[in-house]
Amino acid sequence: MLSTQLQQDITKTIAWSLHEDLNDSQDITAELIPSEHCAVATVISRDECIICGVEWVNEVFRQLDALTNKNSQQSTQQHKQPATKITWFVSDGQHVGANTTLFELSGNARTLLTGERTALNFLQTLSGTATITSQYVKQLSDTNTQLLDTRKTLPGLRSAQKYAVTCGGGVNHRIGLFDAFLIKENHITACGGIEKAILTARNNHQDKKVEVEVESLEELKQALNAAADIIMLDNFSHQMIDKAVLLTGEISQGRTKLEVSGNMTIETLKSYAKSGIDYISVGALTKHVNAIDLSMRFS
Repeated sequence: MLSTQLQQDITKTIAWSLHEDLNDSQDITAELIPSEHCAVATVISRDECIICGVEWVNEVFRQLDALTNKNSQQSTQQHKQPATKITWFVSDGQHVGANTTLFELSGNARTLLTGERTALNFLQTLSGTATITSQYVKQLSDTNTQLLDTRKTLPGLRSAQKYAVTCGGGVNHRIGLFDAFLIKENHITACGGIEKAILTARNNHQDKKVEVEVESLEELKQALNAAADIIMLDNFSHQMIDKAVLLTGEISQGRTKLEVSGNMTIETLKSYAKSGIDYISVGALTKHVNAIDLSMRFS
């Protein structure tokens, strides 16, 4: 079940994406087809993948149906066009093989063609994010370490890509700058030190988790003594991580969680997890997007 906020984001994102294509005008190529012509089309995945983006596709054609009928009423065409019918054979989070039929469309031919690219853009991008996430998660399957995403998302697609990460089995880190603290080097310098930064964060927002990024074992001790909720070990070597895990256990007695970040790859993921850390955050999940190859064909 999608959250209310995500539903609202989908509506706004689709509206803007359709505006990019139509520019408050018409699809002049689709207008080559008689306005009353109906068609049936199928969408196939050419790649093995994890599906994500069902509701984005649905919203594309909901908005286009409304736009088509509005334009018809404003012109000499007084008949209402049939709503686009979408029959899904898969769902978000489902693994599919190559050459799988994902869904079937039926309705006004102009509408199907106008919405094709926008709908597939979202489906292929979000499925790409979900797919790479699932591949990373698989590497952690025999560990207690959770995979986190980051704020390194495609502009305008933050909530969509965060949702795609969950479809792939990952866990969302903070959504933005409003829901949790992540105190980094420049924050620490400007605040006058780790302890002061954490204390100020607690005083300002007692209900928010406080995470601190550290670059040495000495900074780790300071963050532990200041009772940070999460400490991010930035670009720590394996040897340093092992020492950090032991130190954290001694000082915090399990109260503080450890996160590792920086230059994580799918090949090195498991070796870091075996150190006993709680989280690994990977920016590549959302910033290095390999779109899934999709194809729509009229029948």
